[in-house]
Amino acid sequence: MNEKHLEFLQNNITRMNQCSFQMKGWAITIVSAFIAAYVATITDTNPGNKLFIIVAIIPTIIFWFLDSFYLSKENKFIGMYNDVAGITEDKKHIALKEYEMPMKKYRGWKYSIFKAMLSPSEIILYGLIVISLFAFYKFV
Repeated sequence: MNEKHLEFLQNNITRMNQCSFQMKGWAITIVSAFIAAYVATITDTNPGNKLFIIVAIIPTIIFWFLDSFYLSKENKFIGMYNDVAGITEDKKHIALKEYEMPMKKYRGWKYSIFKAMLSPSEIILYGLIVISLFAFYKFV
């Protein structure tokens, strides 16, 4: 087991996790900005421009996809880490050369963007934002 290789992989896992965290923060910030823009259009004679609420759904979906992209990359690096460390739970152990990081060898549902999109943390955050925006649009 090469400790330096494991360190490189751990650094990539950490970086992907930080990117994922930043996507969540940006999504919340931008949705909040659109809601603030909606509220700023409310006057005594105008109930507000609801288009801001609907438009907020677009960046939410984009950030959901980007966040899931980083999570899928993180899962690939975790798979590589487990293979290098010899702690793979799968029977499909991938033999890696020293310092190799073959992203293309880690395919399938387990490492897909769509599996990441459907993870509980993603659905809870982004799903709730989208549902809340639709409900806010409907009932305001």
